[in-house]
Amino acid sequence: MKEKEYITIPQLAEILGLSRIAVYKKVKKGEIEAVRIGRNYAVPKKYISGILGKELSDKGKEEINRAVRKTIQDYGEVLKQLGEE
Repeated sequence: MKEKEYITIPQLAEILGLSRIAVYKKVKKGEIEAVRIGRNYAVPKKYISGILGKELSDKGKEEINRAVRKTIQDYGEVLKQLGEE
């Protein structure tokens, strides 16, 4: 038997420990990627590890890289001095 490729919003809510409504709101805001199947939403299993914070998306990696570059630009000299202590 082929394993399901999607999980439902209520199943995801249980995994995340959130209410079903909270997960629906996150889907509507675009914070959680989901596809519409008929009248319902389903979340592809390939996105679950990203939702749980086990894997970074390319967008997340770029945000971290930008933050690191800005921190080095703003506080580079202070960081060097702290590293010498």
